[in-house]
Amino acid sequence: MILLLDVGNTNTHLGLARPGAVTRQADVPTAEWFSGAAPARLARFVGSQSLRGAALCSVVPRATPIIKRVLRQRWNLPALELSAATVRGVGIRYPRPETIGPDRLANAVAARHRFGAPVVVVDFGTAVTFDVVNKEGSYLGGIIAPGLAAMTDYLHEKTALLPRIRIHETHSVIGRSTEEAMLIGAVHGYRGLVRELILELKRELGAPRLPVVATGGYARLIAAALPEISAVDPLLTLEGLRLVWGAGRPPKAGSRLIAASRTPKLQRR
Repeated sequence: MILLLDVGNTNTHLGLARPGAVTRQADVPTAEWFSGAAPARLARFVGSQSLRGAALCSVVPRATPIIKRVLRQRWNLPALELSAATVRGVGIRYPRPETIGPDRLANAVAARHRFGAPVVVVDFGTAVTFDVVNKEGSYLGGIIAPGLAAMTDYLHEKTALLPRIRIHETHSVIGRSTEEAMLIGAVHGYRGLVRELILELKRELGAPRLPVVATGGYARLIAAALPEISAVDPLLTLEGLRLVWGAGRPPKAGSRLIAASRTPKLQRR
């Protein structure tokens, strides 16, 4: 098995993979790497599985050395950290490649492997990010907007009368309460944002049938009423890590790893 870690601002997404597929997933609060609770939770997640290696992508630089130390001390694992220097499966046409979020590169690798190129990924995480791969298979860049929870939490924190809300589906477009009005702004508003940006990307790329893959916490909710989204894959980032690691081939010292072959089928909408 290969251990996969996608270290985000809120959660660290854990995965176990065999050649060809991610087989298990769980989440650990990223803050627990600093409190010391995460290593035990990681050990319980791995259980008795025999690990051949690990791959990680991290947007929390303070957590990265802690995780690498845990992997080395507990399992003596060779760990690949995904970056613009180690990525395989997409080219890069970006002015400062070292500034690209490694999770965004993992998403691009997995999406291109499944759909070819061009392709776009929309990741509904702490931020809503769009990542664009052109017809030549190169990462071009993307778009960043506030995440749904970040936006609604901001409204709650910066105003005296707006409550904190739980985001879920709403069919009305006229709010009959403060909570409902905020919910409509979040759900319908973000669908409008995503729809318009996909339209602009199709125009700029000259790709009227542009495949769009959604991932992240609110992907299913927002994609439910957006035919512009081709597929929803909650494991997309982990799948990208699996592909870059090499689908079970241990990394050689100093080597740069290539993307592997087959990707598990995504959920078509």
